Amino acid sequence: MTMHIAIVSGEYPPRWGGIGSVVFHLAGHLVSLGHEVSIITRSHNGSTPTQEGVEVIPVRWARLPMAFTRSYGKSALRALKKLHAKKPIDVINAHLPLVSWKRREFRSLENNIAPVVSCLHGSWLGEKEGVKRAAAAGESAIWRNPNDLAILTTGGWYSRYERAGVLESSICVSNSQSTLKEFKRWYKPATDFDCEVILWGCDHKVFRPPNIDNEAEQLEHERIRTQYGCGDESALSHSPDTKTPMLLAVGRLVARKGYMTLLRAMPAIIAENPGAKLVIVGRGHMRKSLEKTAKKFGLENSIHIKSSLSFDELAQHFRSADLVIYPSYYEGQGLIPLESLASGTPVATVNQEPLTEMVDETVGGLFKRGDPIDLARVVNEMLSSEQRLEKANLGRERVLSNFTYEHNAEAYESVFLRAISKKNAEPKSS
Repeated sequence: MTMHIAIVSGEYPPRWGGIGSVVFHLAGHLVSLGHEVSIITRSHNGSTPTQEGVEVIPVRWARLPMAFTRSYGKSALRALKKLHAKKPIDVINAHLPLVSWKRREFRSLENNIAPVVSCLHGSWLGEKEGVKRAAAAGESAIWRNPNDLAILTTGGWYSRYERAGVLESSICVSNSQSTLKEFKRWYKPATDFDCEVILWGCDHKVFRPPNIDNEAEQLEHERIRTQYGCGDESALSHSPDTKTPMLLAVGRLVARKGYMTLLRAMPAIIAENPGAKLVIVGRGHMRKSLEKTAKKFGLENSIHIKSSLSFDELAQHFRSADLVIYPSYYEGQGLIPLESLASGTPVATVNQEPLTEMVDETVGGLFKRGDPIDLARVVNEMLSSEQRLEKANLGRERVLSNFTYEHNAEAYESVFLRAISKKNAEPKSS
């Protein structure tokens, strides 16, 4: 059955957040399976990449923390009605929590347009807990970031829209067992709550291991390693024997990503690995605070912060790094560890779900969340381990076996078809 799938996503390129990335790739792979896809997303100033068979419909939204989800939700409802009148929609795929609909609005969509499959990408209540944990650990003052402040003060209010999605969607799909547990604990759905767990994959063709036979790629690797001051002879030939290891951390520069914990761990890492350099890639309000902290610890020459990189540049950074570190306080799933593993680079992350649903000690290392001493211990052990290459190979194999967008497209195709069958099986009202 060929389907017309309407995806409602608050992120879509050029917004390359986690949701934007997965929706972009999912849409392309669904088209490759023979379906038509329409994306209803927030309007933006940048240029949207085109994909054959994917229609992008930008809608208006209020540029206010949290409140944008409701204004965008109302605009998306109008767009869905117009789209359905033009070309009937077979299934609606809503990506929570960045779109806020009331229970009656979900019911209206189900009754008048098509069954709704809601994707649960973590929750506002989980984000709120993450902000609190990060603040208690001294990551950053909440008032410094309007988004964190909005999550803390209004997350409870906006969680009603998540609850509406859980209670009124034909099927929900959670991006981790951890997220599913959260939604069950907070929203108490009925025992017959229809929810599957499908962990998102990553683009294994972009995020791939180094190709040492590619001269242009090797020159770019050498440029990057030299740029950050970690280009000894072993590093330039991708040898784990390097005395100038490159550590990479990627993600928004916000408190709940755990960057202060990472900086507090760096003196102990450098004590055992004097040539180590940390490269942080991300944008956000914490850049000046991180630079100030690095200076306080005497790390000015060991820390590099890059505000943004192109997709290809980021992929090369994953390939060129010796180790990726991901010290997050809260995730719905977290794609950075998968992108690291796909690139053949081991990852050190927190020993908490959902990260442990993807990473274990066969492909990386696990440390206590918010504990710089334990973080430094794990990083030092991994840098000195003779199993680094083995972990790199096993990590790539894990991604190819379980975490690709090809897997996601096939799994979602099955869910969408089941949602349509459920809808067709419902008794018709007289």
